[in-house]
Amino acid sequence: MLIPQAFAQTAGGAAANGGALGMFASIAPLLLVFVVFYFLMIRPQQKRVKAQQMKIDAVKKGDSVVTAGGILGKITKVDDSVAEVEIAPNVRIRVVKATLSDVTGAGTAKPAND
Repeated sequence: MLIPQAFAQTAGGAAANGGALGMFASIAPLLLVFVVFYFLMIRPQQKRVKAQQMKIDAVKKGDSVVTAGGILGKITKVDDSVAEVEIAPNVRIRVVKATLSDVTGAGTAKPAND
């Protein structure tokens, strides 16, 4: 039996559309997982990093800080990328501002050996 050419093209076009729909249906769960992962994991982490960076950029003389190594101290001098931290009476160290893990504000934590 011979199939008219116009009918064959229409049937083939419908099969191609079904294939595209089937491909989308197989990719949709992956997209859904990525969207959920973005809103539950990536976006909150980006907010925390941004808030932490703002705290570090706003550090000023007199703020109490904790370094990434766990050293507690008080800021005595701040430059663009380096801060001077007093960790004991008359004992000051210079630290890179990026290594500050927490800024607790003025007078919250006192230097060691006081």
